[in-house]
Amino acid sequence: MNAPSKIAASFDAEKARADFEILSRTVYGKPLVYLDSGASAQKPRIVLDTMRDFAQGEYANVHRGVHFLSAAATDRYEAARRTVQTFLNAAREDEIIFTKGGTEAINLVSYSYLAPLIQPGDEIVLTVMEHHSNIVPWHFLRERAGAVLKWVDVRDDGSLDIEALDAAITNKTKLVAVTHMSNVLGTVTPLKDIIARAHAKGVPVLADGCQGAVHEKVDVQALDVDFYVVTGHKLYGPTGIGALYAKRAHLKGMRPFNGGGEMIREVMKDRITYADAPARFEAGTPPIIETVGLATALDYLSGFDRAAVAAHEHDLLTYAREQLRQFNWLRVIGDAPGKGAIISFEADGMHAHDLATILDREGVAVRAGHHCAQVLMERFNVASTSRASFALYNTRADVDALVAGLSKARGILT
Repeated sequence: MNAPSKIAASFDAEKARADFEILSRTVYGKPLVYLDSGASAQKPRIVLDTMRDFAQGEYANVHRGVHFLSAAATDRYEAARRTVQTFLNAAREDEIIFTKGGTEAINLVSYSYLAPLIQPGDEIVLTVMEHHSNIVPWHFLRERAGAVLKWVDVRDDGSLDIEALDAAITNKTKLVAVTHMSNVLGTVTPLKDIIARAHAKGVPVLADGCQGAVHEKVDVQALDVDFYVVTGHKLYGPTGIGALYAKRAHLKGMRPFNGGGEMIREVMKDRITYADAPARFEAGTPPIIETVGLATALDYLSGFDRAAVAAHEHDLLTYAREQLRQFNWLRVIGDAPGKGAIISFEADGMHAHDLATILDREGVAVRAGHHCAQVLMERFNVASTSRASFALYNTRADVDALVAGLSKARGILT
């Protein structure tokens, strides 16, 4: 049952798994099976060690410091920006803005880029599978500026109706905001096609890459995307750090998001001038240690053959889907072709939280709830689902543990 797939043979998941010390622990006397990486991935030893070593022996505040440690820390901080630039293949390092995470990055675009452009009746096109982080900032503009949110549906298998999205873009559309990969369905959107269609009508595109960048190799130049958002903690890095890629042409005209130190050029009693990007959008002391950790995590992930990792994750998804077909009382939500390694499901007669609680007692960590995607839950007429999300450190044995746990839960709850 646990024989490795030939397609995934070039990636050694067991070897990678050894990089994550937390995966060797037990929960309730059972080996930990961590299937919640879609919410937050575990951190490899090298990320934790690098952050600790930096904090212990190299830390100082960055920029403008003339002493040795400040200069060295500044070098590490700006080197991290170049690491993100390389990871996303951005044309320039000043197109990378460090943020607290994906949520702040999207809010930055909403406030700094779109809010000054919105007039009553102007439209923002979204899909029904967006995370709340890619919904709520646009609701702010609906409430405060009279923007109209236009929703694009998904098909019953969870795939995006690209023709419907194209039709939703009108001469009133000011932005298309779309996920790269759904955090609930695993659906991978045809991002390049979406961007081409939007640009043909003169409309910029923001892509929420918080899931997509983990599982797909991203080239923002090839995509020609206007804004692309990532968050560190899903990329095997720390919390409290993320990044926004934005085309330089957009950044030049965007107003500051937060005010304070670092983002200014000159402050006087009667006037103020602002720094250029990226400093303009990075007010205050940044998350220096976390930024160093993010760079290390991206280097770690990039050290693998990304295609081999993707094949391994696809093998896990395929195997899990095959094993779950034995349960005629379980409904998988979303089976779009080419989907990522995420499975959301509901079970007859079992609340998602009850099911997840029993799985937890078996050592299997899954997420239960609406996954910050209530619009999508409404689309599929469910209040909540249980979700298993796979990462490079998962194996077929983890799938077997999930299946065994589901069988036990069925016996207890029905």
